[in-house]
Amino acid sequence: MAAPKKLFDAQAFVAAAGDKGVLLGLDPGTKTIGVAISDVDRGLASPLTTIRRTKFSQDAAALADVVAREAVSGLVIGMPFNMDGTAGPRAQSVRAFRRTLAEHIDLPMLFWDERLSSEAAGDALRDAGKTNRQREAMIDAAAAAHILGDCLAHLRGLTNQ
Repeated sequence: MAAPKKLFDAQAFVAAAGDKGVLLGLDPGTKTIGVAISDVDRGLASPLTTIRRTKFSQDAAALADVVAREAVSGLVIGMPFNMDGTAGPRAQSVRAFRRTLAEHIDLPMLFWDERLSSEAAGDALRDAGKTNRQREAMIDAAAAAHILGDCLAHLRGLTNQ
């Protein structure tokens, strides 16, 4: 399995995924999975799509299609923590999501703190003049982009040392 043993270990993730190549950011929710993509140099994270959750096998197939189409080298998965840093009630379901996804997609995976990502994405969309309906349609992919962008900034710091 390509996933690092420590799923919060960014250095192990870079060692497994390489320091260049496209990464996907995932914001798995109960109804949708927000998906964001990086450029090959990992300098920019952009919202890509939102997958409506159905059966897990269909969700995994949709993600596998994106992975193949975009030649992805690793996945960054938003982990829901409480504001005090403890694992929130959704953390267990996100761990199960990653564990099951690893049975379908053999790529390095890294958990990344997603605290306040939806709020930051909503603020950015509001500042961009998006209507409530537009924000609702874009929020999950925008949150995934926020998660991925935050991770990319950290990874750049690791590779610049």
